[in-house]
Formats: sequence, C-alpha cells, structure tokens
Amino acid sequence: MMTLTAGSPAPNFTLLDQDGQPVSLKDFTGKKVLFYFYPKAMTPGCTVQAKGLRDSKAELDQHNVVVLGVSIDPVKRLGKFIERDHLNFSLLSDEDHAIAELFGVWGEKKFMGKTYDGLHRVSFLINEKGVIEHVFNQFKTKTHHDVVLDYLNQNA
Repeated sequence: MMTLTAGSPAPNFTLLDQDGQPVSLKDFTGKKVLFYFYPKAMTPGCTVQAKGLRDSKAELDQHNVVVLGVSIDPVKRLGKFIERDHLNFSLLSDEDHAIAELFGVWGEKKFMGKTYDGLHRVSFLINEKGVIEHVFNQFKTKTHHDVVLDYLNQNA
C-alpha cells in the first residue's frame, strides 16, 4: 500500500454523497478540502471522529476548509449517519474502493488476529489548487480534529 504524499496532485474523483448526488474534487477549486477516509459509518471510533469535525466547523470555515468523509458504506447508510449525529459536512460513498486505492489507503489490515483488506484511517488536506498539502495518518479518532486544526493554525 503506497499512500499519496504531500506535494502530489490529488486524484480527481466523483463519488455519490449521502443524498445520491455526485460530488467531485473540481467542485471545490479555491477551497481547501479535508478528504478523510474512515472505515465504517456509525461505528464508535468513526462516530467520535465525525463529531469532532462537526463541532470544529466554525474553525475549519475560518481556514477555508471543506470536510468530505469517505467510506465504503452505501449511500443510504451515509444519510442515516448524518441524521443520527447531525453531521454538517458531506459523506461520500466509495463502495468499490476505487478512490481509496487511488489515494493508497486501501490495503491489508489486522484486527483481533484476523488479516483482511480494508480502508485505512488517513486524511488528506488538499489545497486550493488540488495538490495534497498534508497527510494526517498518526492520530486518535477523538483528537483528529485537533491535529488538523493545529496544523492549519501553524500554517495559516
């Protein structure tokens, strides 16, 4: 598994959001995008991570950052996640994990003694020109938003 690194152009993507509407990277030209991959909607760790980002929206807005969460969940499950936790950003469905593979975050995982292929929890900060500015891959779900905001504040 080879994760994309800072300085690489972000692969263009078009994925369906929680409402079944297509969302593409080019829709956000002129904004920064926090493109974050998470394993599964409505699981404890992913919920904590999403709520942290939800509650940081005002600060993220100050940095011109749009949040897009990506998982291999079907569109219908994404809508339920947003409703249940009052999320204020879009979630995208990458059911065939094609976009995860382009970003290099699909691969072997180990959990409770089992090895399987899955989505790695990695976030990419994509700049206004579509280039990966920073990769966040060392964080705890409950402090993910803090790690992102610390980076943004230091590089403002």
